[in-house]
Amino acid sequence: MRTESTAPASAWRSGGVLGLPLELALAALLGALFSLAAAWPVLWALSLACLAGLAWRAGLARPGRAALLGLAFGSAWLVAATWWLYISLHRFGGLPAALAVLAVVLLSVALSGYLALALALFARLRRGQVLGDAPLFAALWLAAELARGVLFTGFPWAAAGYGQVDGPLAALAPWIGVYGIGALMAALAALPALVPGPWPPRVLLALVSAGLVAAAPLAQRDFTTSAGSLGVTLVQTNVAQDEKFAPERMPEALAWLERTLAAARGPLVVAPETAIPLLPDQLGREAWQRLTAPFRGDARGALVGLPLGSYEAGYTNSVAGLSRESMAVPGGFYRYDKQHLVPFGEFIPTGFRWFTEMMDIPLGDFARGPAVPPSFGFSGQRIGPNVCYEDLFGEELARRFSDAASAPTLLANISNIGWFGDTIAIDQHLQISRMRALELQRPMIRATNTGATALIDHRGVVREQLAPYVRGTLDVEVDGRNGLTPFARWAAAWGLWPYALLAFAVLGGTLLARRYGSPLESVHSL
Repeated sequence: MRTESTAPASAWRSGGVLGLPLELALAALLGALFSLAAAWPVLWALSLACLAGLAWRAGLARPGRAALLGLAFGSAWLVAATWWLYISLHRFGGLPAALAVLAVVLLSVALSGYLALALALFARLRRGQVLGDAPLFAALWLAAELARGVLFTGFPWAAAGYGQVDGPLAALAPWIGVYGIGALMAALAALPALVPGPWPPRVLLALVSAGLVAAAPLAQRDFTTSAGSLGVTLVQTNVAQDEKFAPERMPEALAWLERTLAAARGPLVVAPETAIPLLPDQLGREAWQRLTAPFRGDARGALVGLPLGSYEAGYTNSVAGLSRESMAVPGGFYRYDKQHLVPFGEFIPTGFRWFTEMMDIPLGDFARGPAVPPSFGFSGQRIGPNVCYEDLFGEELARRFSDAASAPTLLANISNIGWFGDTIAIDQHLQISRMRALELQRPMIRATNTGATALIDHRGVVREQLAPYVRGTLDVEVDGRNGLTPFARWAAAWGLWPYALLAFAVLGGTLLARRYGSPLESVHSL
């Protein structure tokens, strides 16, 4: 029985051990390239190649070195994917430039600690047998992504699966979700990369992996059926972030919004996050009456982002649903309160008030809304609002699908990522919404301040999109959907636990195999 990895013995035949600086530079380069597909998913194959490169080098490393590779790959991946946080911290938050850069780098390094630990465990537990090592690599990759997406409120931005929305693996989203796609990517990339022998078996397994990727569209199914269509006007306000709360700019922006809501062609009009940057009481009774008047009749409705609440009850980042029915109930309108808040931007983590006091960001400490909010009913559709990066958490949106009869027929993301300037954040957020549409097979309508304002159909295809950084409207026809995908069913019931249990099962199986041996012991050629 062998209990130690055989990989080091074949290291030189499989590519050799490079000097540490070169290893780390290579890992950082792969991580930076890996980040590109999250914004431009046409590069989906590049992300698989980068993962294969990481698995190849990790398969030759000892635990300490593998941890450093994971830290370098992950840090470069996240810095390249989220560098635009610097803009919100420095330009709009007033943090000194050096501190803003340091904050982005330290956040990326800290979040990469999960991947560093995962690769250290992989190097410690691998056995030099690709049919066992590839699932282990995938399971530990999955565990690292789950940790980043859940711990300390979670920050799964640019998760591996988002780079596949235009690739063959997107067909699996209704079955296994974004984390499942990421784990599958890791397994398929590792399969040829971890072969400890000469190149011919590596090429053969690369072809096997490519064939499995190419076959993924065979799993495509429509689990949902049409719930009828609805005309919608999506509003893009294009108010510069440094002017959004400026008293001298606000009257003109609110006047334009009022005119636009009244003149919208669609029966439903949707305006972005904090399109009204004032509480209704601050706006004034007369102005509120003018703004809501077009929706007091039978035929029209609106979803508008604004802050709600009071000093005593707490403030919320909210959406007001306006229609004849909703304005006839206590409270005066349908209300959705954002539940998953952004650390530092919308709530202050314990012990970090000193950091937020260094910045000058308004509306920075909100209360949370309910975890499973009701939908906004309008014209036979059940519309599920979500605010800004809430659509990053598919397992949380899936909670609304526990009952098929009351599940949303379409999703509406209202956002303001003007905080991040004219950057790849717009493209990345669009791909995130596309993944939610794929997982749940629901169309996603997006009304944003600066972009991307768009209609995404239930198969994750962007059907119509307004150019970013223009003020205007987009008229679309949305086909709502009924029915539940497998992902919606199991994620609504169990959240992310199936992923975690899968990762722990593979890890446990590896530990048992190391202790008692496994049938793979005899497969020396692999």
